[in-house]
Amino acid sequence: MLAVKNISFGYTDKTILHDISFTVRRGQNIAVIGESGCGKSTLLKLIYGLYDLNKGEITYNGTPVTGLKFNLVPGMPYMKYLAQDFDLMPYISAAENVGKFLSNFYPEEKEQRINELLQVVEMTDYADVHAKHLSGGQQQRIAIARVLAREPEVLLLDEPFSHIDNFRKNALRRNLFAYLKQKGITVIVATHDSTDALSFADETMVIQDGRILDKAPSKQIYYNPTNKYTASLFGEVNEIKLELLTLTKNPDETVLLYPHQLKITENGPLKVIVRQCYFKGNRYLVKAALGRQVIFFEHYKELLTNAEVTLAVDRNAFG
Repeated sequence: MLAVKNISFGYTDKTILHDISFTVRRGQNIAVIGESGCGKSTLLKLIYGLYDLNKGEITYNGTPVTGLKFNLVPGMPYMKYLAQDFDLMPYISAAENVGKFLSNFYPEEKEQRINELLQVVEMTDYADVHAKHLSGGQQQRIAIARVLAREPEVLLLDEPFSHIDNFRKNALRRNLFAYLKQKGITVIVATHDSTDALSFADETMVIQDGRILDKAPSKQIYYNPTNKYTASLFGEVNEIKLELLTLTKNPDETVLLYPHQLKITENGPLKVIVRQCYFKGNRYLVKAALGRQVIFFEHYKELLTNAEVTLAVDRNAFG
């Protein structure tokens, strides 16, 4: 088990992470989400042992994770960390990059391992291409394969799919996270993409200004966000006064609703004016005005600008 206990850290006198505590069980996939600059990447670096803590401790199966003061070569041997900088060797092939840290004493096993990982990241056809000739997304896929080469117990991924095209990203995510789950590898992913959290993470941890706001199963985080900041990490969100929905007479009570949780209905409690429609493939995201407040909802067809419609909560759109 990985245990992070009351850690604080700052690169200068300014503290970036404040009293962070959480545990991760073996084989769990944890997504860390939050706005840019909230401390996601710094947290991964501390867990890997790239810096010394200002306060607190990190342990793995009871053994302390130590930083630069204690290690000539930074990083823990049972962990692998994939930074946003891929650090590939440009003048050797993709396959050679993947196998760079594998032993040459067993060449057949080494080649088999390289081929296995190239298949996981769908880069078999580029095995002999020098890294410098690969696109950014292809380099990222090779970097993912390389950190898996000497199978780690803990894998730390910092925005691992940021350079990969959407049509490749979806298949890669499915292949990679299925592989990691099968191998029982503990994974912590720092990400801006809510798909990483909702589709693949066992739990999601929300960070704001260097503090943990919430850590719970991803579905629970999504359907029961603690505040608008958390909900907004998954897309557009509406904060609506409950009195407008005739659910309370207390003017201070509000509810957070995603666009798909509102629907057009006759004589609904929310009367809005359509301002813009955005085509999303199987639906439209509609921007509307509720007085001076902007409201987003979804509809199956495009609506006329300045049309007046009434909305109600879609009770079937909750988990």
